[in-house]
Amino acid sequence: MELITLVIFSIIIGAFGAIFLLYRQITFWKNKGIPYVPPIPIFGCLAPVLFQRQSLPDLVNEIYYKFEDFKYYGLMDFNTPTILIKDPELIKDICVKNFDYNPNHKSFIDERLDPIMSKNVFSLRGERWREVRSTLSPSFTASKMKFMFQLVSKCSEDFVKYLVDNPELTKSMDMKDAFTRYTNDVIATAAFGINVNSLTDRNNEFYLRGKDATNFKGLARSLKFIFGRICPRIMRLLGYKFLSPETNKFFSDLMTETVQMRNEKGIVRPDMIHLLMQAKNNEAGVDISIDDIIAQAFIFFLAGFETSSTYMCFLFHLLACHQDIQERLRIEINLAILKNDGKISYDILSEIKYMDMVMNEALRLYPPATLIDRVCIKKFKLPPPMKGYEELTVEPGMIMWIPIFGLHHDEKYFPDPEKFDPERFSDENKLNINSSTFIPFGLGPRKCIGERFALMETKIILAHLLQKFTIKPTDKTKEKIEFDKKNFNIQCKGGTWLNLQQRKEDLSG
Repeated sequence: MELITLVIFSIIIGAFGAIFLLYRQITFWKNKGIPYVPPIPIFGCLAPVLFQRQSLPDLVNEIYYKFEDFKYYGLMDFNTPTILIKDPELIKDICVKNFDYNPNHKSFIDERLDPIMSKNVFSLRGERWREVRSTLSPSFTASKMKFMFQLVSKCSEDFVKYLVDNPELTKSMDMKDAFTRYTNDVIATAAFGINVNSLTDRNNEFYLRGKDATNFKGLARSLKFIFGRICPRIMRLLGYKFLSPETNKFFSDLMTETVQMRNEKGIVRPDMIHLLMQAKNNEAGVDISIDDIIAQAFIFFLAGFETSSTYMCFLFHLLACHQDIQERLRIEINLAILKNDGKISYDILSEIKYMDMVMNEALRLYPPATLIDRVCIKKFKLPPPMKGYEELTVEPGMIMWIPIFGLHHDEKYFPDPEKFDPERFSDENKLNINSSTFIPFGLGPRKCIGERFALMETKIILAHLLQKFTIKPTDKTKEKIEFDKKNFNIQCKGGTWLNLQQRKEDLSG
């Protein structure tokens, strides 16, 4: 009888708790006296994405224009009060000037439960983030990129050679599949120290584990994400990891064995493992464990495998649909390489200004991250969102969203925003761009640490492919891209299908 009473009492307490949370979710921003987007109970503003009714970039764009003249307004990310920041100066204040008040990303993974997903530089918080970030930063300087350039270039050469030798594949290619294989091979060699060719060995274990790690589709992954945001403590108690046990074990074993072998045999290879091992052995007094090395290598894999390959798809789609821009870029690439005795080098690619213009405009139209977040840890005040309103006190635990996709498509900052126009980023015009309105890799101290690497691997494949091929649309190519509603990341619905038509003349003969 006592047990039944206890169960009934627990149910009643749980029900009252749920009602209180729902009431708080619905009334929180109304009580603060600022405009807000009404939440969908439990899920907040993310419900359309979670239930695959809307893509994340489309949702961000829709929310961005809810209150057009306001500097910011309220949302609910599940049950967490969230502020959408639209004003460029406020964005700079939050991400740079007042960074110490808002230094963290939202996280729901406990490092004791899932060190691979929680100990990486993206997920870490507070002082530990500062230690790891400062330790890793020297590994991503221009000189260290040159250090890894040949490894990445070799992957690109192998990729292009395979396409040249198999012309039947290039008539209509799913570029997402192709570029995922390229970025997989780049990360395998540059971050994990192993050589794979995912075009010739299409089912190599490294590639299959990467596909599993970056697959955010399906009910199981969706439920893990939802419950990780709603009730992270229960997820920790149940011992759920985000990665599958097999994938987790594969990457952990691979890195542990590689580091051990290099230590024992004194192997030095120009890759990210070597740079991370150097960081581990530095004299700065920062404790870097094997778990830390595994976590950093994995997050670069996650970003490289998925994010970089997606960006390459959008970039080549734009070039296929704008042949004049593609041809001008090809000419400038060829002229630069001719001046370097026909060789592609890091310095040569860095000097091709039109390549930077084209790539920046593609990043503006299709930024890899549609939004970024910051979590408040110290109370501070935001100015009134508009004349006639009062200041807002931001409390610890509140989230701020920076809507990158909305900013990049706002005609106030980029006239005719849907037009692909690399001239926006010419030396003359880019001076007119507010630095807080073009932030494809984020802003401030938590800006993406792998930006240089991502741009380098993209420039290399761009140069090699345009030398050998003309990129053209196919019957499956849609000039106006529709985003995939079944993916949390920005993706092209139905894939990116293009024709790679081999050129009769190129610099390599």
